[in-house]
Amino acid sequence: MIDNLADLKFDKLQPRLSYRAMVKGEITKGEALIFILLCMIVLVVAVAQLPPICLKLLPVAALPFIIYPFTKRFTAWCHLFLGLAIAMAPAGAWVALTEKISLPMIILCIAVALWIGAFDAVYGAQDEKFDKSQKLHSLATKYGAAGALKIAKILHVISIACFIIVGLMLGLGKFYFVGVFIAAVALIYQHSIVRPNDYREVTQAYFMRNGIVSIAIFIFTWLSCD
Repeated sequence: MIDNLADLKFDKLQPRLSYRAMVKGEITKGEALIFILLCMIVLVVAVAQLPPICLKLLPVAALPFIIYPFTKRFTAWCHLFLGLAIAMAPAGAWVALTEKISLPMIILCIAVALWIGAFDAVYGAQDEKFDKSQKLHSLATKYGAAGALKIAKILHVISIACFIIVGLMLGLGKFYFVGVFIAAVALIYQHSIVRPNDYREVTQAYFMRNGIVSIAIFIFTWLSCD
């Protein structure tokens, strides 16, 4: 919601985003602000029920969510800020359960941040011309769509490597690595159907397939620990 609110003036100029509720006027800026405030209150109350360290680290975890919507104004690597924001989810769960920050947790967060960041770079590559016209930043505006897709592939390779390292560090069973393999195959397929000049496959189904990464790793991690 913060993202939609911050980018509303740009979204109104982007035909591809005409379906969004705020663009259509179905949700006003005031309503969006109230919703964001309520979510923040619920977040603080919920985190307060967890071990004290979680509340102390809440500002650190919330910061990427607040900063990300504005990063396209000043850095081509804005996609990684989105990845970092999403990576706060496993980090929060880890700290809530263990009450400490550890190396495996950090590597897991890097894996998630790179996975999501690279996916966002692929998604954002189709907006290269629009972003340039609005003086917005992305990997595509800096390196071209082809360059952005190549960087995304490299980031996904590193992400999968990090998932493997986490499994080795924690001594997880073979099922976990089966899940990582499935995730890797899903990412390979996602990259194979996108071209710098052809984004017809970047649809809702494309988004859903990206979710295979988290679902596969979750299920097979659970099986590995059973």
